[in-house]
Amino acid sequence: MTRIRLIFNAHADRGRAWDIASSLQSVITQHSNVDWAPTEYPAHATDLAEEAARQGFDVVAALGGDGTVHEVTNGLMRVPPNRRPKMAAVPIGSGNDFCSNVGIQADPEVAMQRVFAGETRAIDIGKLSDADGRVVYWDNTMGIGFDATVTHYSYQITRLQGFSMYLWAVIQTILRNHNAPRMRIVTDEETIEKEVLMLALCNGPREGGGFFVAPEAKPDDGLLHYAMIERVSRLMMFRLIPEVMKGTHGRFKPVHLGSFRRMQLSSEAPLPIHTDGEMFAGLTSKVRDIEVEIMPAALRVIV
Repeated sequence: MTRIRLIFNAHADRGRAWDIASSLQSVITQHSNVDWAPTEYPAHATDLAEEAARQGFDVVAALGGDGTVHEVTNGLMRVPPNRRPKMAAVPIGSGNDFCSNVGIQADPEVAMQRVFAGETRAIDIGKLSDADGRVVYWDNTMGIGFDATVTHYSYQITRLQGFSMYLWAVIQTILRNHNAPRMRIVTDEETIEKEVLMLALCNGPREGGGFFVAPEAKPDDGLLHYAMIERVSRLMMFRLIPEVMKGTHGRFKPVHLGSFRRMQLSSEAPLPIHTDGEMFAGLTSKVRDIEVEIMPAALRVIV
């Protein structure tokens, strides 16, 4: 019998996740092979996912938003590939970009049913390392500079949720933080030296609940994609917002889109960095040098 662990984050979507999860009980109670594991502290989902993998569970499902999926991903990546369970996700968070990008149903009840009967697909995972030896895995997007500052401000917004929250955070970032440090970026394809306002690394096309930052990105193509914006004026950044929402920003000269398998990055100034909307290095960061690489077909996901 397939053993399934459901890792539930009651704090997802500003605490609204509990109401949605309660409505899923009719689906869950039809199955006797389920271990219900609520999170109790930050990064607890990582520990619960790793524990489930080492105990031989067949499926580990994240019930929450992109942050919960991120933690579960990191827990599963802590174990050898031959011991990793299948991963599933039920979208009850604010953004739910991962689920959208890999093809998981947006309706939580339908997604919950698929946990027990869905097909699987292999997806790639990104790996980030810094000069201090810290390592974190990410399943959807990683943001450097502007993108990470947006994430920082989104944490402070309490009256909005989903796409509206991220859009307001973007506006705040344009007005309050407009730094474009000089970076040297070396990939397996090219070398770039520019003043960079924003660098988003993507395993899927969408982030922030509706910004199509890397429209060509696919989570199973064996590549990571990037969207880079050089130093531009605040006015130009406001001009680019609707273009990023449509995925048409690549037609503007200061915007560069590309792909890579491995990247080394050095910056003249410390960098704020997020992975899947979780802060890796904040606005007071001292991180200047990082390395990013793809882990091809690292996880199997139920869709």
